[in-house]
Amino acid sequence: MTDHNIPVTEDELHAYVDNELPAERSQAVQAWLASHPEDAERISAWRALGNKLQQRYGDVADEPVPQRLDLDRLGARRSRWMWGAVAAALLAFIAGGSAGWMAHDAWAIEISPTEALRDEAITAHKLYTGEVRHPVEVGSGEEAHLLSWLSRRVGTTLRTPDLTKYDLKLLGGRLLPGISAPAALFMYETASGERVTLYCTPLKAPTTTLIYRETDDTASVQWVHDDYGWVVSGPMNKDTLKLVATAAYEQLETR
Repeated sequence: MTDHNIPVTEDELHAYVDNELPAERSQAVQAWLASHPEDAERISAWRALGNKLQQRYGDVADEPVPQRLDLDRLGARRSRWMWGAVAAALLAFIAGGSAGWMAHDAWAIEISPTEALRDEAITAHKLYTGEVRHPVEVGSGEEAHLLSWLSRRVGTTLRTPDLTKYDLKLLGGRLLPGISAPAALFMYETASGERVTLYCTPLKAPTTTLIYRETDDTASVQWVHDDYGWVVSGPMNKDTLKLVATAAYEQLETR
């Protein structure tokens, strides 16, 4: 069996992102990604995460070692060696911008809850709006079941805003793992095929007004109310997306 015929493992995907695979396995992973769009999307998300870590912490590698880690200030020779190794490992990790799961955990700790909310919503939006056959888990034809199910899992009474005024028809929704609790994702589609998603999850954070942001080719409007975070994501059209988000906000928050 050649390298190209050996199934690609999760560890190899992480090693591929970190440029740690031999050339022949890198080629096999590239071939795998060409026929597995969901894995390709995950690779893209991990690389974006690595870039964020590099932008935020890359300069730390050039800073002087803190006095508390100065080997001359540490006690026994064994202790000096251990602390030096720890410091070197930390600096190497920060400078390298590894995009594996350790990086994911570090990033989740450092960013604010509202930033984490937006990142999770955007990732879900990009992943599922690209699906052709299975963009949603439960279709709009079972809306009553969908709302009852997701409301029970998320912990609040959910509704699907009526966005037909903006040529947006409900496709359905799905349950997702949120930042610290289950999340609900509802998907809408225009007659021309453009998709907009509404993401909701419990979130212990201060109440906010509608906040618009753009990332790459995707825009979002988010808000926090009554310990729940909401994000409307879609194409980068600020005026239209803010109108859609405002309509959703008014229908959801005037319960």
